[in-house]
Amino acid sequence: MSIETIATDNDALVLTEEEIFAAHEGGKLTISSTVPLNNKRDLSIAYTPGVAQVSRAIHANPELARTHTWAERLVVVVSDGTAVLGLGNIGPSASLPVMEGKSALFKSFGDLDSIPLVLNTTNVDEIIETLVRLRPSFGAVNLEDISAPRCFELEERLIEALDCPVMHDDQHGTAVVVLAALTNAAKVTQRELAGLKVVVSGAGAAGIAIAEILLAVGIKDVILLDSKGVVNADRADLAADPGSVKARMAQRTNPRGITGGPGEGLTGADVFVGVSSSKLDEEHLKLMNDQSIVFALSNPDPEVLPEVAQKYAAVVATGRSDFPNQINNVLAFPGIFRGALDAKARRITPAMKIAAANAIAELAAEDLSADYIVPSPLDARVAPAVTAAVAAAVAE
Repeated sequence: MSIETIATDNDALVLTEEEIFAAHEGGKLTISSTVPLNNKRDLSIAYTPGVAQVSRAIHANPELARTHTWAERLVVVVSDGTAVLGLGNIGPSASLPVMEGKSALFKSFGDLDSIPLVLNTTNVDEIIETLVRLRPSFGAVNLEDISAPRCFELEERLIEALDCPVMHDDQHGTAVVVLAALTNAAKVTQRELAGLKVVVSGAGAAGIAIAEILLAVGIKDVILLDSKGVVNADRADLAADPGSVKARMAQRTNPRGITGGPGEGLTGADVFVGVSSSKLDEEHLKLMNDQSIVFALSNPDPEVLPEVAQKYAAVVATGRSDFPNQINNVLAFPGIFRGALDAKARRITPAMKIAAANAIAELAAEDLSADYIVPSPLDARVAPAVTAAVAAAVAE
């Protein structure tokens, strides 16, 4: 029997393999009825013959499906299993426990019904066709654990194909929480957000989205790093594929024209955001400006351990619950989807994502410190605050 110890806040949790598998046996989701089914009258109302009246009414007025079915409040969590957690391409069946967990989080934190849909295809056209055909059954799409660069094309095309909110959480949920954390880290270090020099390590789904949202709020000096070094418009591999997402980002980032590797990128930088499996050399931390900010978000192994980063950085965050400042997507996605659905939004826009980030940041503002730049994922205030902010952004 394997045993895993996970520290959360001040308490260490000891998890056994037996306990974990027992919790997942039979799956983590179920369906329950919202109406009584105790007698013939109940059956006649919930099912035949009463249900026929509702079906006829929806046939005559399709808008009634919004109020008399669960479809418009149902989020589908969609994955092809190609980029699951740190496990990689493990396929749809093996990804299902993760998607069940995501649906459970939607219900617990956003009070939204959600079901997982894992698809036995990695073809973008086939995924889009499947979801278009299923559209009458749901109200929003949360794309999950789909590998880059396909995830960019899939999200872009699906937004156009469907008349409901669509968001790839691995991209935008991460970006929203990073922006919230960086907003408060800038305050802790007495900097202006727009003047920060930021290096994002990882030019995949999360890294691209983080760069996008930072540019959107006015941060001009953003550098992307990938396995070949600084993403630069003059790099041969990017020049050879000018239509790629990474090549397009090369035109919008790196305003000082930096070339080289992590050392060159981090020299004089204020912020490091790690969303890749690459390790950050301690020597490179020394090249950053004083009072630097380090977000080492790779899970389960951060790009640099907090005890090392804290030798040089004023604020350190990770993606783990056993260190201060956990950057966790659950701070964002339940409220974003709930706000979008409450406001009957057709799309989730950049303004809605920025509003979500600001709402998360504001919740930590009163007790702000180097070890507290975002609220806990278990803070009951978060989802309602994000929901309200997103819905208000739709109305503007």
